[in-house]
Amino acid sequence: MTELSVNLNAVALLRNRRDLPWPSVTGLGRIALEAGAVGLTVHPRPDERHTRRADLPEMRALIDTEFPGREFNIEGNPTEDFLTLVETIKPEQVTLVPDDPGQATSDHGWDFVAHGERLAAITARLKRFGARVSLFADPEPDAAQIEAAAATGADRIELYTGPYGATFDDAARAAEEVEKLGATADAAEALGLGVNAGHDLTVANLPALVARIPALAEVSIGHGLTADALEFGMAETVRRFRRACGQTV
Repeated sequence: MTELSVNLNAVALLRNRRDLPWPSVTGLGRIALEAGAVGLTVHPRPDERHTRRADLPEMRALIDTEFPGREFNIEGNPTEDFLTLVETIKPEQVTLVPDDPGQATSDHGWDFVAHGERLAAITARLKRFGARVSLFADPEPDAAQIEAAAATGADRIELYTGPYGATFDDAARAAEEVEKLGATADAAEALGLGVNAGHDLTVANLPALVARIPALAEVSIGHGLTADALEFGMAETVRRFRRACGQTV
């Protein structure tokens, strides 16, 4: 079954427009977990334009005290500052993303051949406190790249689904992109890697992805989910996305 982790960056971005504590990132995270999300995802960028470092202890405490067994997933470029941060918060999952600090959002995966040795060392470091490690990956079933990803010792890859999300008005292109994602997942699974996915996923495009990748472990969704929450509310939106993942709600 594909699980849903709710990315709260867009909620934090809205809050940060004012020097006020609402909307509450932790409060909406609580609603998402109450509605059945498996966990919460954040991407604390260096400029704190989305989730702030000060948010992380609150979300860690929320999960530990009210939702034991759920998961905290922290994404980011593995700078020394980031690694020190996650070693302090100890999320259940760390997703490593090759973001430049100036990027508006994550828009590409790792070159595993070029960065494999560095990622292997970082993966080993993160596993010392028990984290599951996921590596952001482009939807390209290149054997050398997938083999290099597996050689890092990471537990999973997270498929970058942005190109798939961009095909919302073109069914033929959507079918091509979902097949690329599926072929990449097949190659990863053959080498023992679990598969996550994230970026521009919606209630409309999730079912085809889940059907093509039956072993898809988790999707992390923020922008589309937050947009829907403005219309349906956070709790109902989480339930809608869980149903799109194939869950019985």
